[in-house]
Amino acid sequence: MSWMIYGANGYTGQLCAEEAVARGMAPVLAGRNGPALAALGARLGLPHVTFDLSDVTATARHLEGVAVVLHCAGPFSATSGPMLDACLRTGTAYLDITGELGVFEAVFARGAALAEAGVVAVPGVGFDVVPTDTMAARLGDALPDATALHLAFAGLGGGVSQGTAKTAVEGLPHGGAARIGGRIQAVPPAWRTREVPLGDKERFVVSIPWGDVSTAFHTTGIPDITCYAAFPRSSVRWMKAGAVVGPLLALGPVQRLLKRVVEATIAGPDADQRARGISHVWGRAEAADGRWVESTLSTPEGYRFTALSSVEAVARVLGGDVAPGAHTPSRAFGVDFLAGIDGVTLDPIRSGP
Repeated sequence: MSWMIYGANGYTGQLCAEEAVARGMAPVLAGRNGPALAALGARLGLPHVTFDLSDVTATARHLEGVAVVLHCAGPFSATSGPMLDACLRTGTAYLDITGELGVFEAVFARGAALAEAGVVAVPGVGFDVVPTDTMAARLGDALPDATALHLAFAGLGGGVSQGTAKTAVEGLPHGGAARIGGRIQAVPPAWRTREVPLGDKERFVVSIPWGDVSTAFHTTGIPDITCYAAFPRSSVRWMKAGAVVGPLLALGPVQRLLKRVVEATIAGPDADQRARGISHVWGRAEAADGRWVESTLSTPEGYRFTALSSVEAVARVLGGDVAPGAHTPSRAFGVDFLAGIDGVTLDPIRSGP
């Protein structure tokens, strides 16, 4: 059955294509850069097609006969909508590796239309947000009356790709976000800090607008959700300063300059970093009466994990395991999906009064 990786010539798209070939799968490689796709296709022995997403009708023509598209071309705030429009026209299942809050909310808002059209959509099938979403599901199931959820992660020994860095640049002017009283609300940068057990020690973490501010709510229904990432304590000062210079960072010339800096200085983790790196996740759900449940888990380095989890997600959808509609990863594939990925360790759930 035919499936496609769009954005296959990008950093993460290439990793996904390589993982697919290693599993004996043969996706069609697609994207805007014809020469890069041709070179990748020749190296991996895969077919390729070149098109952009500016014309939904033209995109839909390229998706005819494609059962699943794994969408890897960010920033997803610009590319997800057109690709999903085309998938709705052709009945193609839509998976992506986004971590962008607005994209998750936009996909879930179209859940009824997707279900009516018989189309599966599962955004965030990579490190954004499979490990944290699974943690949310496990804790939500363990404490069904939880009113607050805290999720944190630390990536050790790796780095970021150009695509991730450019998405971060786009998010700089917008500050933080958390879910409060069931609604996503803007909060100041570095709104909350705490120390949590991540890996071999307690680590300092800072609140960020991570995708689970959207997905964990759709998974658990917990009304108050805060997400955190590990940072040096010294970073809090410049994060808070972002609230002052935010309007400046939103200016087109500034955005273009920052993205050129990204292109000139960032290449993404190399093979050795991906092999050695590890990511840790912590989560805690709390009830109004003070009861709590807490757990930790670890995964391979984030980009390596994304290749493993996204290709496995494609295999699950191709196998007919997911009903039409918009789903979070844990609700699409179950909480056991994460445990089945090589290199993942899930720790027991702890509880307290």
